[in-house]
Amino acid sequence: MIEITEQPIEVQKVIEAASLKEAGAINTFIGTVRNQTSGKNVVKLEYEAYEPMAIAEIQKIIDRAAQQWSLTGWAISHRTGTLLPGEIAVVVAVSTPHRKESFAACQFIIDSLKQTVPIWKKEFFEDGDQWVSAHP
Repeated sequence: MIEITEQPIEVQKVIEAASLKEAGAINTFIGTVRNQTSGKNVVKLEYEAYEPMAIAEIQKIIDRAAQQWSLTGWAISHRTGTLLPGEIAVVVAVSTPHRKESFAACQFIIDSLKQTVPIWKKEFFEDGDQWVSAHP
């Protein structure tokens, strides 16, 4: 499951999509909006995505992860739109036969997602705003 959504992420749905009976481990990363960046209070974030390309790039990341680790299941959901501090921005869930590869695969997926997927984040502070990643 790959999901780009403006709706709140249903964490349990993501976990269930990644869960298979063959798995001995399910690892989940939940990224939330923090209330401060570099000592400045964050009022809100806005995420934008080029959805067709984001989905294709996420699939490439999953394919690379599957070449390195024995994934039995996986699911990723990322929010777009306006999010407030404390809200969930992204959920990555992977299942594997053993815990070590589950941790490694989950970290690889979220790290790669943040580096290569065309999802952009704009932070809003009490005194202004800034794009966190390059915006087209």
